[in-house]
Amino acid sequence: MNFVPDDKRITEIDMGTKIIGTGSCLPETVVTNDDLSEIMDTSDEWIRTRTGIRERHLAKDETTAGMSAEAARRAMDNAGITAQDIDLIIAGTVTADHVVPSCACEIQAAIGAEHAVAFDINAACSGFMFALNIAHAYLQTGVYKTALIVGAETLSRIMDWNDRSTCVLFGDGAGAVVVQRTDHGGLLAFDQGSDGVRGSVLSCANRTNNNPLAETSRQLEYVHMDGQEVYRFAVTTVPASVIKTVEEAGLTVADIDYFVLHQANARILQAVAKRLKLSEDKFPISLDHCGNISAASVPVLLDEMNRQGLLKPGMKIAMSGFGGGLTWASAVLEW
Repeated sequence: MNFVPDDKRITEIDMGTKIIGTGSCLPETVVTNDDLSEIMDTSDEWIRTRTGIRERHLAKDETTAGMSAEAARRAMDNAGITAQDIDLIIAGTVTADHVVPSCACEIQAAIGAEHAVAFDINAACSGFMFALNIAHAYLQTGVYKTALIVGAETLSRIMDWNDRSTCVLFGDGAGAVVVQRTDHGGLLAFDQGSDGVRGSVLSCANRTNNNPLAETSRQLEYVHMDGQEVYRFAVTTVPASVIKTVEEAGLTVADIDYFVLHQANARILQAVAKRLKLSEDKFPISLDHCGNISAASVPVLLDEMNRQGLLKPGMKIAMSGFGGGLTWASAVLEW
């Protein structure tokens, strides 16, 4: 059997992967720090000075799949394509509405992308970035041409709202991008990694065994986080990953126009900027009004920047997600 690809396949492999559309959807209800101070022992000043967060969107009637589908529609509209053009749907989430069907399959049904292959991945706050790299691999090998990548979370359903040190950090929402094979620009370099040994510093237990052999069972648990360990992980791993990716793209950090990072904490973003010896102006934020929305944070921020006209053709953008697993992923692309 001949495994040497023909000339057409070689051409396809040499193509790039470009973001051609963005979209996002946040729950209608906005919950401020002052609102939280009415139900727990906290204050706006305490939350803002430690995290940079002043408000977040929390789901009332919204669902993970519902927000995802709306973000997808807006991304497709921005890209100028229809659901019939979508070959692949990947959703990064830890809070899908169902064990089965997957969130991606629910998105497929909602938008009518009947020709698409759809599946979820769980890489926590790095989920969108992991999904982007998976789609890139599919597109580079010529298997698919157009993909919809979604990062979405309804984190409020897995928060302990009596734990003021954790629940005040998180919000709900969904972001999406459409990516397509292209013969110029697009994704220039990618880096990702995992450290399961330290995974327990940010965790949420699932159901225990519940069968005739099990002596006891318990309800689902909430998110547990060692904030100091997560901070130490982020401020060392993220700059190293970003530098590695930028260098692999043949650039320097000074060449990057914007750093679109996971919106975990303002202090982390400030620390990364300091380690890279760059102005914080290159690090746009959405956490002040969105909080930490895990896999959704990077695509939501990217869409906000796109809608505001901040992203111009030819700009060099570095993106990075990091969080539970522990996981991290960075990418450099030409807009």
